[in-house]
Amino acid sequence: MKKQITTYPLRLPKSLKAAVANICAEEGTSINQFVATAVAEKVSAMKTAEFFAAHAADADIGAALRLLARNGGQPPEPCDRLEDAPDAPLC
Repeated sequence: MKKQITTYPLRLPKSLKAAVANICAEEGTSINQFVATAVAEKVSAMKTAEFFAAHAADADIGAALRLLARNGGQPPEPCDRLEDAPDAPLC
């Protein structure tokens, strides 16, 4: 599927454009790529906030607190340890 692209003339203060240009030069990317990524990150953050705000009323805080306060279960299996742990077995 071909991506549909649209253009948008963007006006930035000179100092901000210069800062972005420096970052892009260091990272080897374009200003366009930087701006597209920044916009995508902002949209994602806003959608995430909207999701949690919309579902907050459904939360059962008492149940969550009971779950957090319960006694622990079985210890992790040996293969569930982090690989960089000194005594972690290889599975």
